[in-house]
Amino acid sequence: MKIAVLVSGGVDSSVALRLLQQQGHDVTAFYLKIWLEDELMYLGDHCPWEQDLAFVRAVCESAGVPLEVVSLQKEYHEQVVNYTIAEVKAGRTPNPDMLCNQRIKFGLFFNALDSNTSIHYDKVATGHYAHVFESDGRFWLKQAPDAIKDQTYFLSQLSQEQLSRALFPLGQLCKSEVRALAYEFDLVNKERKDSQGICFLGKLKFKDFVKHYLGESLGSMIEIETGKAVGTHAGAWFYTIGQRQGLGLAGGPWYVVAKDMKNNEIYLSRHYYAADKQRDAFAVGACNWISYIPESGPIKLKMRHGPQVHDAQIELCENNERAYVKLEHDDQGIAAGQFAVFYNNDGICIGGGVIENNRVIENNRVIEIRD
Repeated sequence: MKIAVLVSGGVDSSVALRLLQQQGHDVTAFYLKIWLEDELMYLGDHCPWEQDLAFVRAVCESAGVPLEVVSLQKEYHEQVVNYTIAEVKAGRTPNPDMLCNQRIKFGLFFNALDSNTSIHYDKVATGHYAHVFESDGRFWLKQAPDAIKDQTYFLSQLSQEQLSRALFPLGQLCKSEVRALAYEFDLVNKERKDSQGICFLGKLKFKDFVKHYLGESLGSMIEIETGKAVGTHAGAWFYTIGQRQGLGLAGGPWYVVAKDMKNNEIYLSRHYYAADKQRDAFAVGACNWISYIPESGPIKLKMRHGPQVHDAQIELCENNERAYVKLEHDDQGIAAGQFAVFYNNDGICIGGGVIENNRVIENNRVIEIRD
C-alpha cells in the first residue's frame, strides 16, 4: 500500500514509520506544522517545532523515506485554538487534542492529500496507540493492550469515513515494545522522552497560553457551604472542576467545585468527598457514535485519557444525540466541556460526546452553574 505517515519527531510515530517500511509499504512521511511560535514565542526561549522537525528529518534520512512539511497553522488556529479559548472563556474544560485528530490530522490533512490528484494514498498512519479493524462492512476502533498509553479516548470523535482511511501500526503493542523497537531500528530519537500536555504548546504552560488570550481579572473565591469569600484569584478561566493544586489557601485541602463565569467567581470546598456532594450524574451532548448506537443501559466510560474506566448507566434521548449518564461511583472532576467516551465490554470505543453541565448537590439541593 501507499501510505502517508504523520510523524512528530517522537519515538512512537518514528517506530510506526519504520514498521510500515519494514513491511514493504510505499511510505511518505508528513510533518504538520501547527506551532503558534509567531505569537507565543515571548513565552519561551525556543522554537519547539524546530527541534521536532530536526528529529523527523534525521529519522527519514536514515530510513531513506521522503518527507514533506505541511503548514496548517492558520487552519489549526481557526479550528482548534479558537475553540479552546472560547471553551475556557465560557468556564468549560476543553480538550484540544480531540479536535486536532478529528478536524486536522484526519480532516484537513486528508483534504490536503486528496487535493493532489496525481498521487493517491491508501491509508494515513499515525503513532497512536489504538487498533482499527473492519468487520461486517464497518470499521471499529478498539483499545490498545497498554491501558496507560491507549489513545482511543482522543480518537472517539472520528467518523466511519475517517476510520476507513486510518492506520495505527502500534495498535497492538505496549509502550515497552515500541521503545525496544526504537533501539532495534537504532532511531536517532530512541531515548527521547514522550511529550506531555497539549500538542501545539510543547513545553509552554497552558496557564500562560490562556493568560495570553484572556488576560487576568481579579475575582472571589467563595466557600460553597458558607457563601463566605475566602480568597481571590486572577480569573475563573484558570481553574477547572476538581482542581486542588495552585489555589494558595491555608486550612485545606481545598477543591474547586463550581464556577460562575458571569461574576468571575469560583466556589471551593474543604469537604469535596462528603456524602452530600454527589458527583455521579451528568448529561452528554453532541454525541458521535462510531460504529453503532448503543442501547440504554450498562456501559463503560472514560472522562479523561488514562487507564481509569467507570461502570455506568446510559440513557439515550433526542435522536441519540444526547445521553444521561449515572456513574456507579463518584468521580472527582466532572467538568463541563470534557469529553465522555463510551466503551463496550470488549474494549470497543463506541463514541462519545461533551459533558454539558457542572453539578454540585449541597444539602439535597442541586447547585448547577452554567455559562
